Amino acid sequence: MALRELKVCLLGDTGVGKSSIVWRFVEDSFDPNINPTIGASFMTKTVQYQNELHKFLIWDTAGQERFRALAPMYYRGSAAAIIVYDITKEESFQTLKNWVKELRQHGPPNIVVAIAGNKCDLTDAREVPEKEAKDYADSIHAIFVETSAKNAININELFIEISQRIPVTDPSMGAAGKGFKLRRQASESRRSCC
Repeated sequence: MALRELKVCLLGDTGVGKSSIVWRFVEDSFDPNINPTIGASFMTKTVQYQNELHKFLIWDTAGQERFRALAPMYYRGSAAAIIVYDITKEESFQTLKNWVKELRQHGPPNIVVAIAGNKCDLTDAREVPEKEAKDYADSIHAIFVETSAKNAININELFIEISQRIPVTDPSMGAAGKGFKLRRQASESRRSCC
């Protein structure tokens, strides 16, 4: 079975639950007292998708403004970016739009973008209507899902959806799909210098 490594980065404001989403996906656990990420953290998880194994290389970036300049280091070369907002904080949804602009300007051209409205278990405190977020995601051709890391809602589905959107590699293209052949030049085209 073929193994594909897929670099995924999580972006979004501090406190929206990026680390909690990663922990729920990788460890199937939730810590309500998780500390804010400093810089970035890295975790992996391998899942079977159709006839391939997808090894997610997950970069969870810090949401604090002072770490924002580091983000391009993590989303360059990424197959996907998950931009997370908190459904109970309208401001986090507005910030998300800035992340999308930045990704479109500086990220890989074919990056799969997923928008995750986290904390969907807190419906009584909702500030971001689901329809508004879904319409925005549709307008930028992004995956949209509302999640709850706390209650394990739509976390695995989010990564399955990313697997579905990643272009299939052509086995004839070599391991990474980015191969090229070296050819010798014909001998008559050789010239000597001097």
